[in-house]
Amino acid sequence: MTGKPKPKMRLRDKILIVVLVPFLIPIALCMLIALPIASLLVHLSIWSFWNTRGVRCLFVHSNSPVWQDHIEKEILPRLPKRSIVLNWSERKKWRPSLAAMVFHHFGGYRDFNPLGVVIKPFRRAKVFRFHEAFAEYKHGKPEMLAKMESDFFSTLSK
Repeated sequence: MTGKPKPKMRLRDKILIVVLVPFLIPIALCMLIALPIASLLVHLSIWSFWNTRGVRCLFVHSNSPVWQDHIEKEILPRLPKRSIVLNWSERKKWRPSLAAMVFHHFGGYRDFNPLGVVIKPFRRAKVFRFHEAFAEYKHGKPEMLAKMESDFFSTLSK
């Protein structure tokens, strides 16, 4: 049994690797250092500015027909009074703020809406991504959403 011969690396590819690696390694090391520091600074900011004022929750949603009614009737009324609520559909009106920064930090780029972030002093923030649960809910499977809501509100009440 003979397999296909391995393709040889071209000289130009080898040169490209030799030239780029010395530049990419420091960039990668900076990222490995900068990302945890950024996360620590976000946590220090929310502990300092929000927890001292009683804010323990950031909730982000949008005007999606899939979840808007449910969120307005079942989730928003149950949030603590000092929660911060952002509407993704109105993001063009958002001003630069700690809330927007916290959302972007914890939300990422996928399945970030709806999103709940529970903040407790001197603990890592707990993030709840409701997107998949609402997708299941839309298809007649409410179990995942019920479990996520239960976990979210029990974490908030602790």
